[in-house]
Amino acid sequence: MASVETAAEHERILREIESTDTNCIGPTLRSVYDGQEHGLFMEKLDARIRNHDREIEKMCNHHFQGFVDSITELLKVRGEAQKLKSQVIETNIRLQEEGKGLVGSMEELKQCRVQQMNIATTIDKLTHCLPVLEMYGRLQEQMKAKRYYPALRTLEQLEHTCLPRAGQYRFCSIMAENIPKLRTHIRDTAMTQLRDFLESIRKHSDKIGETAIRQAQLQRSLDSAVTLQPRALIGRRSRKEAAAAAGTESGGHGGSPMSEQDSGILDVEDEEEEEVPGAQDLVDFSPVYRCLHIYTVLGLRDVFENYYRKQRRKQARLVLQPHSNMHETLEGYRRYFNQIVGFFVVEDHVLHTTQGLVNRAYVEELWELALSKIVAALRTHSLIQNKMGYGFPVSQLFDMLLEMREQYGEILLKRWNITFRQILDQDNFSPIPVSTEQEYRHYTSQFPQQDPELEKLPFPKKLPFSEFVPKAYCQLKEFIYACLKYSEDLHLSSTEIDDMIRKSTNLLLTRTLSNSLHYAIKKKNVGLAELVQVIINTTHLEQSCHFLEEFITNITNVPPDMVNATKLYGTSTFKDARHAAEAEIYTSLNAKIDQFLQLADYDWMSPAQGSGNLTTSDYLVDLIAFLRSTFSVFTNLPGKVAQTACMSACKHISTSLMQLLLDPEVRQISIGALHQLNVDLNECESFARAGPVAGFQGDTLLLAFSDLRQLLDLFTQWDWSTYLADYGKPTCKYLRVNPHTALALLEKMKETSRKNVVLAQFKKADRDRQKLIDAVIKQLRSLIAQHHT
Repeated sequence: MASVETAAEHERILREIESTDTNCIGPTLRSVYDGQEHGLFMEKLDARIRNHDREIEKMCNHHFQGFVDSITELLKVRGEAQKLKSQVIETNIRLQEEGKGLVGSMEELKQCRVQQMNIATTIDKLTHCLPVLEMYGRLQEQMKAKRYYPALRTLEQLEHTCLPRAGQYRFCSIMAENIPKLRTHIRDTAMTQLRDFLESIRKHSDKIGETAIRQAQLQRSLDSAVTLQPRALIGRRSRKEAAAAAGTESGGHGGSPMSEQDSGILDVEDEEEEEVPGAQDLVDFSPVYRCLHIYTVLGLRDVFENYYRKQRRKQARLVLQPHSNMHETLEGYRRYFNQIVGFFVVEDHVLHTTQGLVNRAYVEELWELALSKIVAALRTHSLIQNKMGYGFPVSQLFDMLLEMREQYGEILLKRWNITFRQILDQDNFSPIPVSTEQEYRHYTSQFPQQDPELEKLPFPKKLPFSEFVPKAYCQLKEFIYACLKYSEDLHLSSTEIDDMIRKSTNLLLTRTLSNSLHYAIKKKNVGLAELVQVIINTTHLEQSCHFLEEFITNITNVPPDMVNATKLYGTSTFKDARHAAEAEIYTSLNAKIDQFLQLADYDWMSPAQGSGNLTTSDYLVDLIAFLRSTFSVFTNLPGKVAQTACMSACKHISTSLMQLLLDPEVRQISIGALHQLNVDLNECESFARAGPVAGFQGDTLLLAFSDLRQLLDLFTQWDWSTYLADYGKPTCKYLRVNPHTALALLEKMKETSRKNVVLAQFKKADRDRQKLIDAVIKQLRSLIAQHHT
C-alpha cells in the first residue's frame, strides 16, 4: 500500500516538474530529497526522460526532410545575397565616383545663384533709387526754369511714389526734409506772381476794355450781311481767311461744345465765326492758372478762391467809383466805361477758362453791384439828359438787342424743354377717343389731321395719336410766335426774320423736342404699348412738318422756295425718334422673352416617351400667349416695324432654345429631353404659321426656327447616314446643321448613354446604341477635320 502511494506521489512530482516554471521547482525537488525513496524517484525520472526522448526523436524524424530542404534553400539564398551585396557595393562605389562631379557642379551653381541674387537685389535697389535721383534732378531744373506747377507735380510724385519705393537711405531722408520747404517756396512764389497780375490788370483795365469794344465794332463792320452775336463783353475774330483756305464747311459743327453753347454764331452762306476772348491778346492769364493749379494740388483751393474773389471785389469798387471830373468830358465817360468793360472782360474770361475759381453767381453779384454803381453815377452826372439833349444816336441799343437775340432763343429752348417734358409726363400714350363731332373738330383744329377714312367712321371713334401730338404741335406754333414777337421791332427784313425763326425752330426740333422724345423712350418702366404709341405719334408729327413750313411762310411772307431759305429738320428729327423707339421695342420684347425663358425647367435626363404623351411646356404656352396679345397691339404700326419685331422675337426664341441645348452646364441630355424640346418647337412653329403679323410671304417666319428644326429632326429621326452623305451639298436635307453643334450635342448624349450602359451592362440594345454614337462622333470629327484642312 505504501509503494502505491509512493508511486502516485512520484507521478505527481513528475507532472509538477513538467508543468511548473523552473523558478518554482525548488520546493518540489526538496520534497524528493527529504523522502526515503530517492532512488526509486530517479528511476522513474529516467524512464520519463527516455519516454520524452523517444517522442522527440519521432517528431524529428517526421520533420527532418522539411528541415533539410529549408537548409538547402537558405544556402542558395545566402549565395544570391552575397552576389546582391557585391552588386550593391559596386553600384555604390560607381555612384559615389560619378556624384563627385555633380556635387562640385551643384556647389558652383549655388555660388552662381548667390551672385545672381545679389546682382538682382542690386539692380532692384538701383531701379528704385535712380528714378528718385532723376526726378529730383528734373525738379531742380523745373525750379530753376520757374516752371512751378510742373515742379509741384514732380514734387508730389517724388514724395508719394518714388521715395517710398526707394527705401531708407540718407539721401532720401534729406530729400524728404526739403520737400516742405520747396512746397512753401513754390506757393509763395505763385502768390507773388498773382499779386503782380492783379496789380497789372488793375492798371490796364481801361486799355483792355477799349480793345474789347473796338474788336466788337470791327466785327460788325466786317460783313454787313452777317449778324454777329458775341457773348456779352467778349470779342470775336472772323474766320473768313480760314474758311477760304480750308473750303466751305456746313453749319457750325466744327467748334467745341463750349463755343457752341456760349457763342451766338449764325451760319450764313457756309461761313463760320469763331469766338476769340478779347482780353487774351492783351493779358497773360498764366499767373492765375498757375496759382490756381498750385493751390489745388496743395489742397488750398478754397483759400486761393477766397483770396482772389476778395481782391477782385476790392478792385471792382475802385473801378466803379467815378472820377470827380468824369462828367466834364466825353473822354471821362469813355475811360470810365472802358474800365468797367475791361474788368468784366477779365472776369468773364476767368469764368470760362477755369473750373470754379469764379462762378456765374459771383459774376452776377459783381454785375448787380456794377449796375447799381453805374446807375447812380449816370444819374449823378445826368448822362441820360446829356444824351437826349445832345441827340446822341441810339442805334447801338438795337445792336445790343440783336446780340441778345440768341440768348433769348436759348431761354425759350429751356422753357419749351420743360413744357415738352410736362406734356410727355402727363400723356397716357393711348389713342384719343372722340364721341362727338365737336370733339373731333376741336382736335383737328389743333393738329392738321387729314384722314378721309377716319372721317367716314361713325362716332364714337378714336384718333390714332395720343394727346401729345396736338399739344406738341400747338407748342411748336407758340414757339414760332414767341420768336416772331421778339424780332418785330428790330428793323429787320422779312427774309432775316424768316431765317431767324426757321433756325430757332430747327434748334427746337433737333435739340429740345428730340431730347424730350428720347427721354420718353428711354424712361424706366416704359411698356411696349407706350413705345408703339410713340412711333405712331412721331409718324403723324413727321407728316405735319410741311404744315409748319406753310405756317412760317404765312406769318413771314417769305416764299419757301427762295435760294437761301432754311429748311426745317423736323422730318429727320421724328425719324430718328421713331427709329429709337423701334430699337427699344425690339430690346424690350427680347428682354420680356428672356423672362419667360428663365422659367424653362427641362429634365435633361427624362426617359424616352411616345410623342402623344408629351405636352407643350407651361412657360412656352404663356410665352406664346404673351406674343399673340403683344402683336395684336402692333396693328397700327407700319408693317415693316411689326414684321421686324415678330421676326426678331422668333429668332430670339430659337437662339435661346439652341443655347439651352448647348449650355456647358448641361453635361448630359437624353433622347426624351429632345422629344420634349421638339414638342415645344412644334408649338413655336404653329405660332409662326398662324401669321401673328400680316405681311409675311408663305412660311418666311418659319425660317427663324429652321436651324433648331433641322437639328432636332436629325437627332429624333437619327438620320445620320443622310447627313453625313449629303453634307456640303446645296440640296442637303440638314443644310443648316453645323457639324460642331451636332458633335457637341452628341457628346452630351454619349455621356448619358455611357451611364446607362454602366447601370445596365447586360442590355445589348444599350451597348449597341453606345457603339453607334461613338461611330457617329468619330465620323463627325473626321468630317470637321476634312473641311478645316
